[in-house]
Formats: sequence, structure tokens, C-alpha cells
Amino acid sequence: MSKLLAGRYELIEKIGEGGMAVVYKARCRLLNRYVAIKILRPEFTKDAQFVENFKRESQAAAGLQHPNIVSVYDVGKEGNIHFIVMELIDGRPLSDIIQERAPMDYKTSIELIKQVASALSVAHRNHIIHRDVKPHNIMITKDGMAKLADFGIAKAVSDSTLVTETSKVIGSVHYFSPEQARGAYVDERSDIYSLGIVLYEMLTGQVPFDGDNPVQVALMHINDEITPPSELVPGIPPALEKLVMKATDKYQSNRYKSADEFLEDLDNIEFVTKMVGNSVFAASDVEEFQEMNRRKEVEDVLPKSKEKPAKKVKAKPSKVKQGNKNKKKMIIASVVGAAVVIAAVFGVLYALGIIGGGLKAPNLIDKTYEEAEAELKEMGLKIERGEDIPSDEVEEGKIANQTPEKGEKVEKGDTITVRISSGKEKVVVPNLYGETYDESRIEALLESKGLKLGGVSYDDSETEKGTIIGQNPGQNEEVEAGTAVNIVVSKGTDKIRVPSVTGLTVAKATKKLEDAGFVVNPVYEDSEVYDKNTVFKQDPSPGTEVKEGATITITISKGAPVVKPPDDPDDPDDPDDGGDDANASGDEG
Repeated sequence: MSKLLAGRYELIEKIGEGGMAVVYKARCRLLNRYVAIKILRPEFTKDAQFVENFKRESQAAAGLQHPNIVSVYDVGKEGNIHFIVMELIDGRPLSDIIQERAPMDYKTSIELIKQVASALSVAHRNHIIHRDVKPHNIMITKDGMAKLADFGIAKAVSDSTLVTETSKVIGSVHYFSPEQARGAYVDERSDIYSLGIVLYEMLTGQVPFDGDNPVQVALMHINDEITPPSELVPGIPPALEKLVMKATDKYQSNRYKSADEFLEDLDNIEFVTKMVGNSVFAASDVEEFQEMNRRKEVEDVLPKSKEKPAKKVKAKPSKVKQGNKNKKKMIIASVVGAAVVIAAVFGVLYALGIIGGGLKAPNLIDKTYEEAEAELKEMGLKIERGEDIPSDEVEEGKIANQTPEKGEKVEKGDTITVRISSGKEKVVVPNLYGETYDESRIEALLESKGLKLGGVSYDDSETEKGTIIGQNPGQNEEVEAGTAVNIVVSKGTDKIRVPSVTGLTVAKATKKLEDAGFVVNPVYEDSEVYDKNTVFKQDPSPGTEVKEGATITITISKGAPVVKPPDDPDDPDDPDDGGDDANASGDEG
């Protein structure tokens, strides 16, 4: 391949491709270095808004400098080719590694996800939301470093719907957040959801939702509960599972508020595993964990101090006595050291909520804010109102969600955040005008927006038969989720197209028109171009839609007109010649 872009980037070979772009290895002649160039597919370059978003966001991503972000060097265009010049990574996408090694060791998973979370933290602080976090966009270098890519393209498609007019899926539906699937507001927590799904797949070897088609998977993100990863793969630390479940909560307000908060919990879990190993996470509950540590203390320390004393013997030399004293000191030091380590570990576990006091958060769901406030005050707890959230189960004005949840351990003075129901979720009705009515496709499109298909009626219309010509509620109306959208479908008209008969003989033209349901009105005219009895004009013209039974006038050639030769003035047999001459002479005389 010898293509040269922008006079400096020499394309060498194709190294990858996706739904929106093709990636090439290239050499920058100006700086004499190898780079990766991502070229937009032609179908996306036709959308001016897409290209503008792509250019603007790629330029913004170029300003992100972080070891876990694939660097963007340049953004350009040559003719109709739009491209991004990026850092060339010597490694493989995480998707390949998951396919080969998953379920992956949870320590390795934590280490890699921490790096991606760190990359997202930097992006979010710069007001850039990725919107397409998935294993395919995470490169793993040969030395184990994770690098997040594709900020520009991800943002460029952010305003696209889940299913386009050609039913083409935009984005990676297996990692979509519920709000992305609904076409609703997207923020930093949407990236955290997607990263939680990636971690889930690393730990279990499978995505939580899969189906026969993208719309079905998107609906699962919206409606279905995620199966806890430990039910698929035993041995996943409970604290890590809790982190995954929080990151992938269907409500944005229940997830981690930021990538930094997500990262902090990952750090804590990693610290605890390094301190006490896997055993702390294998315990089924707090009591088992405490019993395990109690036995360890007894076995390691107490048996040595409780051994039956030996029979009295004669005093040993002072050197031996000194050795025994030193041994006792070592034992005491070991006990103290173990106690310090155990205390530190318990402190971390306590902070993480793995162990704690006996006070538990009450159930505040379905209560008013005032009722909850009074109940928590009696328990010595505080209350804080979070952002309102939609709810299909809880009526407007009552508590629909709380953090910590019912039954979780809390301490006096702790704060419980409650979120009040704003009623059923509001969604925007899509534009169905002009769509071809296919029941399963229209149902899927409406379900992806949180709506359902209502009544279907038919009406006469000049619009092509089978096309949607009306809907209620109308496009862009804001309605409650689950609202039925009624549509009107065109029956077409009783008009039919006039076939072309130009160039046919009168017999064939007449038969063709009559077979199509028309009445024929033949008209004959001279023509020097068309053979005799050939149709050379028709009215209405071919392709015109007219009612069945209408009259079609066809003009038929009579052939070339007969032309008499001009008169010969010298012909003696012409009786007019003499008279004319005589009159001429007489006039002259």
C-alpha cells in the first residue's frame, strides 16, 4: 500500500477495523515514527453533523495526556477521507485477552480496571465522556499496561439513536448503560456502568446480557437484573462483587458518583487482599471470618505459652537462661505484631463495610421524607435528600431508593441518602412518520425508547402503501414510560401508474393500456420520424398516477405526409398557362 495522507503519513498495512472506521499502521515521514491511523468509513463521512462532532471531539481528546490513554497526535482530512493519527500500541485489545483467559484472576482484573478508571478520571475532569467503553477499545501492551482509545468516534455518535432507519446499531450494545439504550441523558456514570460490565466479563468470561438481536440486549439493560458474578464463578471476593453491582446499577444515582470514587474502592479491595490474602474473601460471612482469625491467633501464639511446664530440673547455665528470655521476647513481639496487623486489617474491613456494628439501615422505601427523617432521628442517624428518580413502583413524592440499602450495617451519626420518586419515567416519543410499517421492527423501536405499540389503523393516502402517516402521541412529545403509541398506516390510493406505450404498434399499445384498466382514445397524426401505425405520444405521460378506468390518449403515426410535385410553367398541356400568359399580355398592352 502506497497511499500518502496529508503529504506525510504513509499507509503501510491494515491492522484492524470496526463498525465505524478502519485502522492502518503508518509511518510519519515528518517525524520518522510509526503511528496508527484510523480512517472513517465512507458511509459516516456523508453525515456532516457526524463529521463535525468527530473532528471536534477528536481534537478535544488530543489534549488528554495520560499513560493509560492512547495519545491522539493529529486530526485531518484529505478529499473525502477523514482520519485520526494516534499512538501505535504494541499489544492486543482486551477483548482478545478475555476470549483467551476469562474467567480471569480477580487480582489481574483489578489491576487492569484500575488503569482504565484512572484514564476515565482524567477524561471526566476535562468534561469528556467516552460513551463506548468496551474491551475492544482497551489496548493491553506487552508489559501489561492498559490504554483506553476511541474518544473521538465514541462522542461523534453520541447523539445517534440505538437503531437507525436501516436498523444499524450504533455503539456496543453489550456494554450500553440503560440510559444510553433509552436515548436519555448520559454522564460520567454511564462510563462507569460500561466499565463495570467490562470487569464483570473479565471475572466471569461472559457479558451479563446477550440476545438474538441488539434491541433485545438493550431492553435487557433497561429491564433485567444482573446475575451476581459469584453465581457464575465461585471465589470472587464479596467486596469486589459488591463494587461490580454498584457500578452497574440501573439507576445512575445509585452508581459511583465519579471514576475517582470507583477507583478508591478498587484500591481498598486491592490493599486488603495484599494484607490478608484470599482467605478473608472466601469467608461466607463476618462470623466465619472472625472465627478464622481467632483460630489463627490461638494456633500461632497461645499453644506455645500454654504448654505444660516440664518437670523441674537443675538450673541451667546463665547463657541458656538468656536464650530463653530472648525467645520469650520474640514470641511477645510476634504477638504484638500480629495484633497490630489484625487491627489494621479490621480497620480497613470496617471502613469497607465488611464488618461493623449491630446497627442496620431501616427500610425507608415508600415512606415520605418526613416519616423517614423522624425514624432515622430516633436511631441516631442523619438523612440527606439525593436527586429525584423516576419509578414505576413507588408513587410520586415518596422514597424510591436509599443508600445504604435496607439491612446494611451503619453507625450512629451516619447519613442515609434517600431519593424521592418523581413518578413514572418520562421518555420522548420518536418520529415514526415516513417509516415503513413492520410490526416487529416498530415494536422493537418503541420498546427501546421505553414505549409500546398501541392501535394500528389504516387510511387512504397519496403516500406509498404501508408507510406510517400518523401517530399519537406525536413526535418529540414527553410522555410516561410504557405509554402506547397509536399509528396510522397508508392504504395508498386507487390510482395506478400509466404504463409506457410509446414506440409500440397501435394494436399492442391498445391491448397494454386496456389490460391495465384504462380506456384508449386513439388520435392519428402525420409523422416523418415514426413508422405508420406506431404510437409516438401519450397523454397522461408514462408513470403518471391516475384512477383506474381513466382515458389515455395515444397519438399514432399516419406516416410521412404525401407532397405533390411543384407545377411546371413550360408544360403545354397545362390549360392555365395560356390564359395566364394572355392576361399578362393584355395587362401589359
